[in-house]
Amino acid sequence: MAAARKKGIAGIVGLGIMGGAIARNLVSAGWQVVGHDVDPARCSELGKAGVEIAADVEEICARAPVILTSLPHPEALQATVEVLSMSRGPKRIVADLSTFSLEDKGWAAQVLHEAGHVLLDCPISGTGAQAKTRDLVIYASGDTASIAAVKPMFLDFAREAHDLGAFGKGTKMKFVANLLVAIHNVAAAEAFALGIKAGLDPEMILALVKSGAGNSRVFELRGPMMAKNDYRDATMKISVWQKDMAIIGEFAKDLECRTPLFDATTPIYEAAMAQGLGAQDTAAVCAVLEKMAGIKRKHS
Repeated sequence: MAAARKKGIAGIVGLGIMGGAIARNLVSAGWQVVGHDVDPARCSELGKAGVEIAADVEEICARAPVILTSLPHPEALQATVEVLSMSRGPKRIVADLSTFSLEDKGWAAQVLHEAGHVLLDCPISGTGAQAKTRDLVIYASGDTASIAAVKPMFLDFAREAHDLGAFGKGTKMKFVANLLVAIHNVAAAEAFALGIKAGLDPEMILALVKSGAGNSRVFELRGPMMAKNDYRDATMKISVWQKDMAIIGEFAKDLECRTPLFDATTPIYEAAMAQGLGAQDTAAVCAVLEKMAGIKRKHS
């Protein structure tokens, strides 16, 4: 039986928690995926999942007309963009799925534009766990024709993809969404700590809050970790989340818009870092609040 025809070539730079899940879903959906990551272990893992591992970013640019970038910090974006800008071949559409400042994204867009390529600002709403099940929402902004061209690819790893208009609006929307995530996550942890301190069973708290008015998507996603007191299978590491927190804080400050609830969560996340929980999921703020309340639970 002849092999199914591939939908096209998708390049991915960054095969971490989010990028790796996206790459797997695109392979499953019938795309020929060419990916690269600086971590050899991630490359080996994704190679076994059907991703063609490129030796470097130059190879991806040479082979893929559309390139997705899912990167952990601005330095990685800068390095990637500098390599992509050296390619003077046909126009490439680069969709950045990462969360960075508007300044960093604007710089990248200008550099790629001068090199004849197009950068789309396409941050994602969703966790690594949601990425595995294609339960993501893409806030795309930039050139409308390019967004339309890439949308079929987006919908093979996300449930929704929206064109928000001018470049940068996607990032602004992501800041708004992540502000709520920061608050909901700490609120969920605070509720667990109170309930456990009062003698309630964590699994019962999880089940009954989910069925009531106090539920949220964040509670549904992170509540199971809080109930089990196990945060090792990170869908968003606290150390990476700190980058997002700092960007949102600066954005609100520049706009002179007060964010009292968001600001109140900052020391909780900082305490998690100080307690050595940086590599664990952001749900680990529950452990921080439990410690503050004098609660001692066994790990799963």
